[in-house]
Amino acid sequence: MQARLLLEDGTLLIGKSFGSTKEMTGEVVFNTGITGYQEVLSDPSYCGQIVTMTYPLIGNYGINRDDFEALRPYIHGFIVREHEDVPSNWRAEYTLDALLKEYDIPGIQGIDTRMLTRKIRHHGTMKGILTTSNEPVEALMDRLNQSSLLRDQVSRVSTKNVFSAPGHKERVVLVDFGSKSGILKDLVKRGCDVVVVPHTVTADEIRKLNPDGILLSNGPGDPKDVPHAVQMVREIIGEYPLFGICLGHQLFALASGADTEKLKFGHRGGNHPVQELASGRCYITSQNHGYTVKEDSIAGTDLEVTHINNNDKTIEGLKHKKAPAFSVQYHPEAAPGPYDSSYLFDDFLTMIRDYKQNNPQPPRQAQLAAAAAKGELQYAQK
Repeated sequence: MQARLLLEDGTLLIGKSFGSTKEMTGEVVFNTGITGYQEVLSDPSYCGQIVTMTYPLIGNYGINRDDFEALRPYIHGFIVREHEDVPSNWRAEYTLDALLKEYDIPGIQGIDTRMLTRKIRHHGTMKGILTTSNEPVEALMDRLNQSSLLRDQVSRVSTKNVFSAPGHKERVVLVDFGSKSGILKDLVKRGCDVVVVPHTVTADEIRKLNPDGILLSNGPGDPKDVPHAVQMVREIIGEYPLFGICLGHQLFALASGADTEKLKFGHRGGNHPVQELASGRCYITSQNHGYTVKEDSIAGTDLEVTHINNNDKTIEGLKHKKAPAFSVQYHPEAAPGPYDSSYLFDDFLTMIRDYKQNNPQPPRQAQLAAAAAKGELQYAQK
């Protein structure tokens, strides 16, 4: 069946449909990863986007149950040069086509993905509509113009309920803005007692959980679309050791007085070089974001830049000058991607232990006692 991709600038690309035949609109972006298409598909940070894979052959090793980064995909469409419907891998349980059909996600193959990627790099990301309809282009363009990009992605992908992954070491509250399962796995692997909370969590609710540290997860969209999260982070900076990843990095920056802006076409892939300023060392990183912290907004804040992107010199890492808090724009859990930066989880736990050693009676103890006096201790100890 024929499928068509129409961009808001009028560009029409005609290919072959696979996956669902549902018509979808979204922001058309590209990912430069050679492998890891299953993790890309299931990364909640792609919520509302139509993803172009620059590697030409996708689907060749199938889909398995172990490599999902969320319980379900949230992307609005998948664009590939060539889709392989007969995968060959001992871990494969079903095909990419079957996955897209199961979650009603449309796909298009057989188009010039190199040309599309160059167009996005030149003009920036843009809205697109992916359809199998035979309607005139004018009718499709009318629908595309009347559509708008999502602004509530975080609420769509964040957990609705508190849940835990018990461990015997430090208690970490993981604030889920669209967290990849790789982040939780890295914490559990290190023995952490992890409590995962929704994006709507307040500072007081975090205090009742009596954490040793806070991790702000990745997530989709514009950080300014979740102002309640900025306020929450502002209240807890300095009270607990804090680590921000991707969207969590941007929220940490906003809460500290800096600003963010949209990138022309973003960073998405597993091969982005990042320099650590203190050592001069270059790390190859996994990234997926469309926004960045503005460099000129750092002045006058308590933030210090720790990492920069070697390609476009955008900010990739921050730390607080006074509080035990740092963040990175890239993904240290590397799913998919290189494992160069997994040490950041160890740095986070070292920061927690140093903080506890230097603050044997942190302020949260008084808050916990107040919670107990109000009969809230049962919740606080969960």
